[in-house]
Amino acid sequence: MAAYSNAQIDLGTKAHNFALLDTASDALVSLTDVASPKATVIMFISNHCPYVQHILDELVDVAAEYKTKGVNFVAISSNDAMTYPQDGPQQMKALALDYDFSFPYLYDQTQQVARTYEAECTPEFFVYDGKMGLAYHGQFDDSRPNNGKPVTGNDLRTALDALLTRQPVPQEQAPSVGCSIKWRDS
Repeated sequence: MAAYSNAQIDLGTKAHNFALLDTASDALVSLTDVASPKATVIMFISNHCPYVQHILDELVDVAAEYKTKGVNFVAISSNDAMTYPQDGPQQMKALALDYDFSFPYLYDQTQQVARTYEAECTPEFFVYDGKMGLAYHGQFDDSRPNNGKPVTGNDLRTALDALLTRQPVPQEQAPSVGCSIKWRDS
């Protein structure tokens, strides 16, 4: 299992608009629909990635907990479903319903949103402040499949707690590590 990490993106970069299908509700969801005046988490995930599967229970818990504090979450899958059918919309919907996602799980069929965000791996986390400026781009925590570290969501929690208390988000941010986004052959 090869691990990939995310690209370096300047903090303060504005979030890019999107409008994608939420696989659970079959509704079109845009950035405006999910933007929060407190903090917005955009995460690139996929069904089949062992790194995502490793953190999924805690990720669902963190999203539910912080939603009560006014933080909005949205997940996007950009993998090529022709090559990786387990990452297709029907399977995404099943996963969202099985785990009772408290956030939309959007399908980026053209992969344009992932390219615009410069997303490279799953899971990959982008946290935006109330003005939709990038405040955090990195990992969920230090846990990886088979490394023995507990899944806590500590890195994501630290960034969100700082935003919620109007403190500076730590500038030292560990990159996400996971599966590469499965790009469609052009």
